[in-house]
Amino acid sequence: MATNKPVEYFGKDLEAMSFATNYYKWILSELMPYFGNSVAEIGAGTGNFSKMLLETKISSLVAYEPSCNMFPLLQEALKKEVRVKTVNDCFGKKIEEQFDSILYINVLEHIENDKAELIKAENALSSGGHLLIFVPAQEWLYSDFDKNVGHFRRYTKKTITELITSIGFSVVKVRYFDFLGIIPWFINFTLLGNSMNIKIVLLYDKYFVPLLQLVEKRIPPLLGKNILLVAKKMG
Repeated sequence: MATNKPVEYFGKDLEAMSFATNYYKWILSELMPYFGNSVAEIGAGTGNFSKMLLETKISSLVAYEPSCNMFPLLQEALKKEVRVKTVNDCFGKKIEEQFDSILYINVLEHIENDKAELIKAENALSSGGHLLIFVPAQEWLYSDFDKNVGHFRRYTKKTITELITSIGFSVVKVRYFDFLGIIPWFINFTLLGNSMNIKIVLLYDKYFVPLLQLVEKRIPPLLGKNILLVAKKMG
């Protein structure tokens, strides 16, 4: 992105997803075994997932958020947390430490040159450290909603795996996530062109997500609305 203008992102539609508490707890439970002690969260937004991270046993968290209007909200949300450092910048400009894990939760799709971004992550990981990614899946689900909220792409297991391995990571696990969510997403966004509805998000999160978590734990889905990936930096 060749511009010196401050990054601004209001994220009204995407922030509606911040109410999906069960959904993010589900993501957290899948990734928690790979955190290690020192964690970097890229695109921390207003700090909703950051707070969940701090409920685990990690020793430190560096939360990066380039948006000049969301960063003050992030600072306010985490100001009492002694284990946290907040950075109002893109990741990789000033890497002052090595991390045990680096997280991109609904972030990588917003970055035009995703490979260059992940090379920065590889350089900032300790040997044996983990790259933790959660992204939207299914290219055929791409809609005006994706475009309007700044998504450059949606991924498949094949495209995200090829990207990760081309950098030199070893994939620990990669799986589709939230198979049921394909249907409402396709109807609401791809077909009808609607925006995010907080009431629908809350209903889906309360009644469907807990059941989905149980089902997908036993039967890994062949398709899903998202992809969850864990990769390891080789020594």
